[in-house]
Amino acid sequence: MTKPLTSAPSTRELRPATRLVHAGTLRSQYAETSEALFLTQGFVYESAEQAEARFKGEDAGFIYSRFSNPTVAMFEQRMAELEGAEAARATASGMAAVTATLIGQLKAGDHIVAAKALFGSCRYVIEELLPRFGVSSTLVDGTDLGQWRAAVRPETKVFFLESPTNPTLEILDIAAIAGIAKSAGATLVVDNVFATPLLQSPLALGADCVVYSATKHIDGQGRCLAGVILASEKFINDHIHTYLRQTGPSISPFNAWVMLKGLETLELRVERQIANAAKVADALAAHKAIERVIYPFRDDHPQAELARRQMKAGGTLVTFEVKGGKEAAFKVANALKITRISNNLGDTKSLLTHPSTTTHQRFEEDARLGMGIRQGMLRFSAGIESADDLIADFEQALDKAL
Repeated sequence: MTKPLTSAPSTRELRPATRLVHAGTLRSQYAETSEALFLTQGFVYESAEQAEARFKGEDAGFIYSRFSNPTVAMFEQRMAELEGAEAARATASGMAAVTATLIGQLKAGDHIVAAKALFGSCRYVIEELLPRFGVSSTLVDGTDLGQWRAAVRPETKVFFLESPTNPTLEILDIAAIAGIAKSAGATLVVDNVFATPLLQSPLALGADCVVYSATKHIDGQGRCLAGVILASEKFINDHIHTYLRQTGPSISPFNAWVMLKGLETLELRVERQIANAAKVADALAAHKAIERVIYPFRDDHPQAELARRQMKAGGTLVTFEVKGGKEAAFKVANALKITRISNNLGDTKSLLTHPSTTTHQRFEEDARLGMGIRQGMLRFSAGIESADDLIADFEQALDKAL
C-alpha cells in the first residue's frame, strides 16, 4: 500500500475538452476516479538522507504544501496543458498571481509600461505599490501601438495588459505589443481572465507570461479564490518559483481541488455563456434606453476585426451604457430579477455591476473617464440561464429606466 502516486500520460495532443477532464491527474495507491484532495501541511521522509536530498532538489517529491502539494500540482499541470505552457504555478487569488508575476521580475530602478484600462487592483499595484520599491511606471492607451513604443525607456523591463479590458472590453493587439516588448528587451505579461484559455492564447501570440484569476470562469460557480501563472520553465524558475516559495501566497489544496472540478465543465459553461452574452448584447442594442453596447464580436465594436483575428469568440461579458447616467443605471440594476448585482464574473449565475461605484470606485472621475468608464455604464457577466429569460428580464428593467 505504499505505491507512489502515478500520473496520467500527457494530453497535450488531445483537444481542450479532453484535457480539461484528464490532464495532470495523479492517482494514489487506491486508484481513485476523482482527483484526491491531499489536505496536508507537510510530508514525511523515509530517512534523514532522503529529506536532505529532497531539500537539495536531488530527490523528486513534496516537502511542504506552501511549496507544492499533489492536489495543487494536478491543477497546475492541467492548466499548463490547457494553456500550452511549459509550466504553471497556482496562487491564493488572481491578484496574488498578478503581484507575484510583477514583483518577481522587477527591482528598484526598473520601469513597467502598462495599459491604463486595467482592473482597479492591478492599477493599484502598478501606480502605488511598485513605486514604494523604486519601480516607475507609464500608463498608455493600450490600443495605440505608438504609445507603447514611445513609453519604452532603457530601464523598461515589463509590459502588462489585459485584453479584453475590464470593463470597457477594448481589444489590444497582443502580437504587435509582444513584438514591441521583445524589441525593447522587456517581457509581456497578459491578464487573460476575460477571454479564458479557451478563447485566446497569449503565449502563442508572443506573450511571455499569462495570469488568471481562477476565481472567475475556472471555478465558475462562486465558491473559491484562486490564481494561476503560466509561462516557460525558465520564466517560472527565474522569476516566480523562489518568490512564491519564500513569500507564501500559496493556494490551499482544497481550493485547488475545487478548481480541478471546475475545469471539467469549463468548456460547457463558457460555450453557453458566450451564446447568452451575444444574444443579450443584440437585444440590449435594440432597446431605446441604451446609449451603446460593447461586445467584441459585434460589428460596431471598434476593434471587431482584431477581436475576430485574436479570439475564437466574443466572450462572456457585455458592457453597456444606459441613457440617464448613474440614476438610470441604478434603476436598471435594481429592477433586474434574474441577473444579480455582484462584482464577480464568469459565474454560472448572470451577474451585473456598476464599475464606477464598485470595481473602479477608487479612481477620480477624470481617471475613470480616461479609461472610458462612464456613470451610465454597466458590466454584464452572462450565466448559463435561458437567454430568453435573461432578455425578458433586461427589457422589463430597461423599461423602468425610461
